[in-house]
Amino acid sequence: MQRQPFTALAAVYDSIMADVEYDHWADFVLSFARDGGLSRPGRALDLACGTGGFTRELRAAGWDVTGLDFSEAMLAEARVRLPGVPFVQGDLRTFDLGERFGLVTCVFDSLNNLLTPGDLGAALARARAHLSPGGLLAFDVNTRLGVRELWEGDAIEGLAPLPDGSEVHYHWSHHYDAEADVGVVQAFCRVDEQEFVETHRERGYDPADLEPLLGAAGFARWEIVEYPDYAPPEPDAPRVWVFAWAGEA
Repeated sequence: MQRQPFTALAAVYDSIMADVEYDHWADFVLSFARDGGLSRPGRALDLACGTGGFTRELRAAGWDVTGLDFSEAMLAEARVRLPGVPFVQGDLRTFDLGERFGLVTCVFDSLNNLLTPGDLGAALARARAHLSPGGLLAFDVNTRLGVRELWEGDAIEGLAPLPDGSEVHYHWSHHYDAEADVGVVQAFCRVDEQEFVETHRERGYDPADLEPLLGAAGFARWEIVEYPDYAPPEPDAPRVWVFAWAGEA
């Protein structure tokens, strides 16, 4: 059965993504933040938080975190995982919480789900509007090469245990749609006799695509680097990280 992205997947997402290194990503982001002057934890906003994997790491590091995601199904899982953390449904391009945060994050190539530069620019502007003076936005994106060549063999498959003792069988296939300039993932999952497929699309963004969007969104300065050593990205980098600072005024 075909389902909308990040709906049926929510119930099995954490099992399939059990090996994602959210803790290492958090160390990477928070080390940069500390070196840049955010010396103590404050208020953080985790955009496209999904089921709360990265949100949990920020909270464990002492940050007062709010999570935002478009998918109510993913947020339902996050609320079970992290009771007491405020989670809000919202669109990255239009959200308005009426609050400001010292740190805004958006990880695991979530911004690649925005399929036009205009939509990405709108999301960056909303993130900038929610930063306190001197605050930091940290995010990662797959580059154009990364979206074209997402996985070796263009498929991943496996079995993952679920909390109730059953298993999810997943087979995710990828192809690059050159005409639309997007990567397309068909995510098939089976639990017992239940099956579903979600189709996910991503557009790649290179540093040259990101720089004008960051400037237009009002960021004072930024660095685009590779994980985990903060080095300038190589031309064939499949993914880059961006650290963008709001001005002090």
